[in-house]
Amino acid sequence: RLCMKRVSAYIAFMIDGFGRKIDYLRISVTDRCNFRCHYCMPEKQSFLPHTDLLDYSEIALLANRFIAHGIRKIRLTGGEPLVRRDISVLIRELGAHVHAGRLEELTLTTNGSRLAEFAPILAEAGVRRINVSMDSLDAKIFREITRGGDLAQVLGGVEAARSNKKKKKNRVSRDVRRP
Repeated sequence: RLCMKRVSAYIAFMIDGFGRKIDYLRISVTDRCNFRCHYCMPEKQSFLPHTDLLDYSEIALLANRFIAHGIRKIRLTGGEPLVRRDISVLIRELGAHVHAGRLEELTLTTNGSRLAEFAPILAEAGVRRINVSMDSLDAKIFREITRGGDLAQVLGGVEAARSNKKKKKNRVSRDVRRP
């Protein structure tokens, strides 16, 4: 149960049922993913129609309102957030809040398959932490679990993010699950 605690005439911070200030928001930008991990998604998955998803202006409006109510950290998730068309538009929009000091942190959870392509955009937007979920460091097991995922591509994405880390100081962590 959420409740609002008024701290001024114009801003109310969100407080949870235990009296803790809520300052962290996860935004799932899509239900789609380019992997079909057997524990997460059936091979023949049906997805929401695009018309049922919030567009970027709606997500940005919600983010702006949450920021006004004390949200200081936003994590983009999915499905796989980097498969959403024109996701860089939203990343840059939210990155402007980081650069302006309204957000302390913009982070991302990804499977890493498109990370090499997006690493410069993420670094430019001020993304300092990226969680890359990997089911195995063994290419064959990885391909089996993800039903076709390319471990080398994911590791290349991690390296690209690390390379941008040197330029923009972002931290990349890997979540490796061992069978």
